[in-house]
Formats: sequence, structure tokens, C-alpha cells
Amino acid sequence: MPANARYGAMSDADALIREIRACRLCAAEFAATPTGHAPRPVVWLRPGARLLIAGQAPGARVHASGRPFTDPSGERLRRWMGLEEADFYDRSRIAILPMAFCFPGQDARGGDLPPPRRCAATWRARLMALLPEIRLMLLVGGHAQRWHLRDAARVTETVAAWRSHAPRVFPLPHPSWRNTGWLKRNPWFERELLPQLRARVREVMEG
Repeated sequence: MPANARYGAMSDADALIREIRACRLCAAEFAATPTGHAPRPVVWLRPGARLLIAGQAPGARVHASGRPFTDPSGERLRRWMGLEEADFYDRSRIAILPMAFCFPGQDARGGDLPPPRRCAATWRARLMALLPEIRLMLLVGGHAQRWHLRDAARVTETVAAWRSHAPRVFPLPHPSWRNTGWLKRNPWFERELLPQLRARVREVMEG
């Protein structure tokens, strides 16, 4: 990419990121949840990124830190990818764009609420337009899979069909501890998918 084009893309990205970080579209809904919190959009990207992690929404720990995947789910995801923290958070190579940028809060039973649909409807197409060099997309969980894949079904079926999407796209279950049982019931995920995922991540990161 020519230097002037790269500068223009960075300027566009910086302006859009500032706009997203100032977003308060869901403030009333968040205030009404048991957590009663204010919006804190967490956006992590640069236009030259080659790898996209499309997740669900920040959890409470990410809401507090302002950095994506600073929780046990992030530790497991990095193991799946075969990456150290420094590489995982290298915005020149990896963009992390969940389907909603704010912690949506918790329900009365303490479970995380789903990402508000208006977030992706408002911002996602504009952000994806800033990432023309993406060579690998990791679709983490059903919300991201349904957005990016027309044929997405239930998470298990979509992840089991990973070969039909590779090498550009790898659908993944959410790395939450809640899915530990899923991993035990589906040993093919670690035996067959993860070695191919790590090889592809290494290829994209080093290429």
C-alpha cells in the first residue's frame, strides 16, 4: 500500500474508532441491567491487520481493563492460536472486533447478556471496509458465525464443518470455561482443527 494511502486509511480508522468510543446508543439498556454500568466500547484494530478475531462482546473483566480478551477466555484463545500475548495484541497484524463493543451486562442469574444487535448494525460494515488486507478470520461463537457465514447453523455443526471454510475462515466455539464440557464431548476439535488453525495463524502472522 502506498504511504499516502496508508496514511489516509489510518486517519479514517482513527476517526471511526473515536466515534465508536464515544457511542452511547445502549446507555439506557446497560443502566437498567443488574450491573448498572455505563458503556465502554473496546475497539482494537489498525487498517493493515491480516487476521481478524470476530468475537461476541466484552465481559466484565474486559470492561474494567479496556483491552480485549484480558480474561481466562483470552488465555484459552491464545493457546488455541499458539500465540504469546505480545503477538496477540499486535494491532498491526491482528484486529479484534466483537459483534458488540461494550459489555452488555448480566441477567438476574449472573449470566452475560447477548450482544445488542444495534452495535453490529451501526458499526460493523464501516469497520470491515477499513480492513482490506484480512487473510484469516476466526469467528468465535454463534453471533459472529451467523453474521459472517450465510450457511451458519448451530455452533457445533458450524465448527464441525470448518474444512469447508478454511483456510480463510475458522469458526470456533467460544473459549469460555463454560464450554469445557463441549470440548470434552468434541475431542476432534483439539485433535483435528487446532493443529490446522495454529499452522494457518503462523503462516498469516509471518507472511
